[in-house]
Amino acid sequence: MSSNDSIRPFQIEIPEESLQELRRRVAVPRWPDRETVSDRTQGAQLAKVQELVGYWATDYDWRKLEAQLNALPQFITEIDGLDIHFIHVRSPHANALPLIMTHGWPGSFLEFVKVIGPLSDPESYGARAEDAFDLIVPSMPGFGFSARPQATGWNPERIAGAWEELMRRVGYGRYVSQGGDWGAVVTDVMGRRAPEGLVGIHVTTLLGAIERPPAPNTRTTIPPEVANALKNGEPAPAGLSAEEKIAYEASKNFATRGSGFRAIMGTRPQTIGYSLADSPAGLAAWFYEKFAEWTDTDGEPERALTKDEMLDDITLYWLTNTAASSARIYWEDSAHKTKVGGEVSIPAAVSRFPKEIIPLPRRWAERAYPNLVYFNELEKGGHFAAWEQPELFAGEMRAAFRSLR
Repeated sequence: MSSNDSIRPFQIEIPEESLQELRRRVAVPRWPDRETVSDRTQGAQLAKVQELVGYWATDYDWRKLEAQLNALPQFITEIDGLDIHFIHVRSPHANALPLIMTHGWPGSFLEFVKVIGPLSDPESYGARAEDAFDLIVPSMPGFGFSARPQATGWNPERIAGAWEELMRRVGYGRYVSQGGDWGAVVTDVMGRRAPEGLVGIHVTTLLGAIERPPAPNTRTTIPPEVANALKNGEPAPAGLSAEEKIAYEASKNFATRGSGFRAIMGTRPQTIGYSLADSPAGLAAWFYEKFAEWTDTDGEPERALTKDEMLDDITLYWLTNTAASSARIYWEDSAHKTKVGGEVSIPAAVSRFPKEIIPLPRRWAERAYPNLVYFNELEKGGHFAAWEQPELFAGEMRAAFRSLR
């Protein structure tokens, strides 16, 4: 780790000329032809993207978000040679449990802004003061206001190590960790590393548990017969429960029809980065397609996220020029696959949101986490759990970690 342990206050100050340049580019997009189908099977639909980009050009106000974020305590600290941006909110309640929350792609630290108040000051939101958290919300390397790595090696294991150092540096000797998407991978790695002070983890996806190479003589998350059927493209094996069949079909659908973006960014992040760094309309379409696919909205993400919320995230990527650097985490994980042996022996919790990419069943969660202390199935919500359903997500954090206080 870096010998420079200083933590510097941070405020967002985007130059006006950067916003003016964005407005110029957004005002004159060059559109492709309309898709030749009546659904989303060819990707983001032209009319939907035109509507979003049109709003971006005429009504969206970045300064509103900037003011909201600058009202929060934000910081920068150098870890392992890289500047890391993070929000650090201390609860007004005594004995609050420190919680580090990690985002994924195409999300950002913005996914958690709506839950900062309910988690840090639950009493003001109708919950119990004794369920309060101190919150640490970092931006992953290459995302948002964290620095863009200039060399290879920033895979989930290295990020997990940086988070362990971050928690030590901000002064917490006992804490819990939460994540979804890549945040779940990082959180799972932290659970396997079991650093001193980490007393429990929570995930909304089990991608980390699925994709980490298993150590010898340890169980895989997915039952072997299921893994073999998926690998061979076969029908679901006999004897699966109803929720396991749902998970199986979701896994197969994602592998065959939903993971093209992953193949591109896992092998050619630089090539796709040229387009995303040069065209705000292209960036909006690349992200909007995932918002439509991965939210619990039947393809209408505006039912869960406002246009402003989606554009907050898209604009963050544009202004920080992190489309390519964020995509490289897929390449890093493919090229330098994290190898963390052993099972997660510390307490683990899982919340199963119904429209998660792969809404994994309890049986598989128990295989991933032998010390599963909490599992709950929600009635609504998708991949961006905290962003889509902040009230439900906050309730899950309180319930999941209550036994670990």
